[in-house]
Amino acid sequence: MPKLNTEQLMERIQNRIHQLELGEEVAAKDIKALLNAEQQQQLADALAAQVELKKSKRARTDDEKQALGWKSIREVRLDVLRAALTAANDGLLADYERRLNEKEVRQANIYLREYSEARKADKSVFAAQGAANNALTRAALPRIDGQAVRSMSKRDKEVFEMEEELKRRIRSEMTAEELEQLDILEGVERHEKTPRKARKWTLWRGLFS
Repeated sequence: MPKLNTEQLMERIQNRIHQLELGEEVAAKDIKALLNAEQQQQLADALAAQVELKKSKRARTDDEKQALGWKSIREVRLDVLRAALTAANDGLLADYERRLNEKEVRQANIYLREYSEARKADKSVFAAQGAANNALTRAALPRIDGQAVRSMSKRDKEVFEMEEELKRRIRSEMTAEELEQLDILEGVERHEKTPRKARKWTLWRGLFS
C-alpha cells in the first residue's frame, strides 16, 4: 500500500473510529495498518494490561468494571485510535511543509537535469531553458519562467485543495489577535507588485513559530 499522507491517514483513522463507535467489526490488521510501530506497541500493551487486570480483579456489575478500569477490546482500540488521530493532527503542518519541500526539490532536480541534457545536445541556453520548463509542465510542476499553464492538472488541484484545507484548519484554531495579524500580513502582500507563494506561506507559518 502506498504511504498515506497525513490528511489521508486522518480520514482513515476517523472512518475506523466511526465504525467502532457504531459497534461494527473491524479486523485487527485494518487497525494496525493505521498505526506506527510505537502506537502498535501501545495497543498491544493496553490489551495485555486488560487481560491481566481482568484476571486479578474480578467484577460482576458494569459499575464495578468501570471502577476497576475494565475495558473491552473495542474500547482499547478506540483509545489508541483517538490518540493516533490527535498525534496526526498535531503533525499536520510539519507534514505539509515536508511535502512542499519535496515538491520544490523535485522541481529543481527535473529542471537541472533537462537543462543539462539540452546543453549537452548543443542546444542554446534559451532552448535549454525552454526544454527544462516544458519538462516541469509535463510533471505538473510550476515552471521556473513563471509561465502559467492554461489548465490546472489533477496534481495541482490536489495541492491547491490541500493548502486551502490546511489554511481553514489553522484559521479555525486562531485567536482573534492572530487572525488580525494574519489579515494585516495578507493585506501587505496583496499590495506587492510581485507576491511570492513561498513568502506567503512563510507569513502563515510565522504565526506559529
